[in-house]
Amino acid sequence: MPTLHWIGKDKVINHHMDVPFKVLEHKYTFDNGTQTEASPLGGGLEGASGNKIIHGDNLEALKALLPEYEGRIKCIYIDPPYNTGNEGWVYNDNVNDPKIKKWLGKVVGKEFEDLSRHDKWLCMMYPRLKLLQKLLSNDGVIFISIDDNEQANLKLICDEIFGGGNFVTDLIWRSADSSNNDAKQFSIDYNHTLIYSKALSWQPNKLDRTEENNLHYKNPDNDPNGPWFSGNISSPNPRPNLTFDIISPNGTIIKPPKNGWRWKKERIDEMIERGEIIYSEDETRIIKKTYLKDQSGIVPSNIWWDVEETGHNRNAKYELIKIFNELKTSEIFKTPKPIKFIDKILKIATDRDSIILDSFAGSGTTAHAILNLNKQDNGNRKFIIVEMEDYVEAVTSERIKRAINGFGEGNKKTEGTGGSFDFYELGQPLFLEDGNLNEMVGVEKIRQYVYYTETKTPLSEPGFSRLNDGHESFLGVANETAYYFHYDANGITTLDHAFLATMKTKAGQYVIYADNCLLTKDFMTKHNIIFKKIPRDITRF
Repeated sequence: MPTLHWIGKDKVINHHMDVPFKVLEHKYTFDNGTQTEASPLGGGLEGASGNKIIHGDNLEALKALLPEYEGRIKCIYIDPPYNTGNEGWVYNDNVNDPKIKKWLGKVVGKEFEDLSRHDKWLCMMYPRLKLLQKLLSNDGVIFISIDDNEQANLKLICDEIFGGGNFVTDLIWRSADSSNNDAKQFSIDYNHTLIYSKALSWQPNKLDRTEENNLHYKNPDNDPNGPWFSGNISSPNPRPNLTFDIISPNGTIIKPPKNGWRWKKERIDEMIERGEIIYSEDETRIIKKTYLKDQSGIVPSNIWWDVEETGHNRNAKYELIKIFNELKTSEIFKTPKPIKFIDKILKIATDRDSIILDSFAGSGTTAHAILNLNKQDNGNRKFIIVEMEDYVEAVTSERIKRAINGFGEGNKKTEGTGGSFDFYELGQPLFLEDGNLNEMVGVEKIRQYVYYTETKTPLSEPGFSRLNDGHESFLGVANETAYYFHYDANGITTLDHAFLATMKTKAGQYVIYADNCLLTKDFMTKHNIIFKKIPRDITRF
């Protein structure tokens, strides 16, 4: 398989492993019009919706999501910078954003000065795609919108990260509602959206049939099974054993198609007897009936050219203007995605309980589309969106608040979707550069992290597990294993017989974290105790 090489690749190919794990600092919950600020002490106030808006560098945010969401995201949609060279707006499209430049200089080093615009873009994208691949579920799929500037490069690095065999298609979306006659060479009327699955077996949901899809279904012979359409009777591949003649009732010889018939003679005879296959009026051919009643949906096309069905960039700007009368959002977002476009992706790739991630959130279209679809089909889809720019509060989260509450005035008012979300900022790293725990994040965050690394399930409400057991080090029980985190920010902790005497929970096995252990290996084996040293044995993501 061809691979792509660029200046700085060797520095970023495994950089996702070196990204510090930072905790998410909960700032507030917005629930059906009411905003509740988080406690300064943190914890315990997150809403129950599971919807998250995260402000911060999406590379660090993706790393922060791993403990809870690795392998759980059903659908990822991202609309990253297209690297067009256009610097005329806040989400700078040629990766010369000061935050990206600082990051590249730190990670790539002296080679940074030699990087071309394409090198920089690839260095920025590669580790983010590596983390997105980890977050994707085994039955999940990722959609990445891009234009011609980086489409070829993106295809090659996605083949490398997701596997060339997991490439689904290059979806062509007509992003402009009319050709640009002022274009210097060719009018740019469409964008690419590369689609990759986590597994080869992934299949898209079929889309609802439209009246137009059903127009060619007729019932000229009053078949009791209803309208039908002439289906394919030819084998898709050459089948010499299926190249037999068929004799019609009046003796006409009907020759087989070039590749042979689709079925054996016995099967065709049965279908003729049941009326599923009929002869043409002149009996020179046979007709296979494909009934409308058996068509549950249509397989999605990889060309989306109908702007009425999927929207376009100008339409998306109108959507923003309608939501934000007082903000000049059209000046911030030159090519936003319309809700209809994201809606169609969601219908293809999600079910009603899916988790959807967008780590280049922009104006928040993905979250808005999810809320709309949940309202339509009473779904429980959850969104996680990440935005690094400072407009996240004024635009991204504000848009979701207005979508939930409703927006506009008078008879033009759009009814709210209802719903809620939690807003987070990226906080302190969990581990210091020397490998020790960062006590500034708070013991509760450390406990939550440790329990999740062990069980892949979230820790109960802060303090609940300790109240349940009566032991300050108790985390919880999962799969008949009791977990204890014996930690003291001001001293050394030891796993010994005195500590064991304070434990009350009965379990088949015990995993106990501490600084030191004085128990013998034989004793721990006999009593099913596993000692893990702090911080050495805490899993790093």
